Amino acid sequence: MSKKENHTPKKDSAKSGFSLKYLTKEGFRNVRTHKLMSIASITVMLCCLLLMGCAYLIYINVQAVIDKVGKQNVIMVFIQDDATDSEEQKLLSDLKNTSNINDISFVSKEQSYQQILYDMGNQKEVMSGINSDFLPDAYKVTIKDMSLFSSTVAKIKTYDNVLSVRENSELADKLNKIQNQVSLLGVAVTLILLIVSVFIISNTVRITMYSRSLEISIMKAVGATNSFIRWPFIIEGVVLGFIAAVIGFGVMFGLYYGAEKIFADMFSILGTATVDFKKTMIVIAIAFVVLSVITGAVGSSISLSRYLKEHGKVVDDAN
Repeated sequence: MSKKENHTPKKDSAKSGFSLKYLTKEGFRNVRTHKLMSIASITVMLCCLLLMGCAYLIYINVQAVIDKVGKQNVIMVFIQDDATDSEEQKLLSDLKNTSNINDISFVSKEQSYQQILYDMGNQKEVMSGINSDFLPDAYKVTIKDMSLFSSTVAKIKTYDNVLSVRENSELADKLNKIQNQVSLLGVAVTLILLIVSVFIISNTVRITMYSRSLEISIMKAVGATNSFIRWPFIIEGVVLGFIAAVIGFGVMFGLYYGAEKIFADMFSILGTATVDFKKTMIVIAIAFVVLSVITGAVGSSISLSRYLKEHGKVVDDAN
């Protein structure tokens, strides 16, 4: 192998690296040069990101309320009166080994009696002369997954020394339906907004390309491949997407804390509070950056592919 041949791969690699660096700089330059279209693209992506962010924050707050109500929908497992201590411990062990149970607490008959007196208020005198002996001991159980409520109750009823089980399966079913509907709605809204965002961005970038048709035609005339032409536009879309994500995160932060103050009283009535933005900020920040960058890149790529097909024969990248 000749000396000239040994140095050829290095030259090709250096040339490729220079081209990539040059095309990347062109992408950043395009953002600065075409400020009006850049602002339009950023605005479109920003609106879509804010709508998706609002949909997500509404979803997690609704979920928090549902979870709070679900935890209050406890199952009372009453123990047979003649059950021995060892049999009660066996029942407790069975409950602990039930996969869908989140928490178990023992409620003595005396505790139940005192709760009855408290609930009766001024009419508790009717209980005079009656002690707690007529009440059974019980285990108060909360479950993890409300969708498995009925099957969990059915399983508990099969355990030994269970006198009866008090539960509200109707409320559990309603909560499960609401949870499923909220989940589906959240996913649907996010997907629709993402598709709309890609469509709008691709058309916005396409308008930019028509204003730079002479530039693209010259590059194609001198033999530039589709990849060479496409790269600056993709970089431009990525940069615009990143800028939109940063601005969107800041605006979302301000909007959420403003909404927290407005709806604080309503959530307090429901016995819960809004989800702290700090707990979701990392997820939102990553989602904003990933979605906007991908949207910008995909939108630019789709738009350029259509433009190249409409304006002459597509150049084979391999050539």
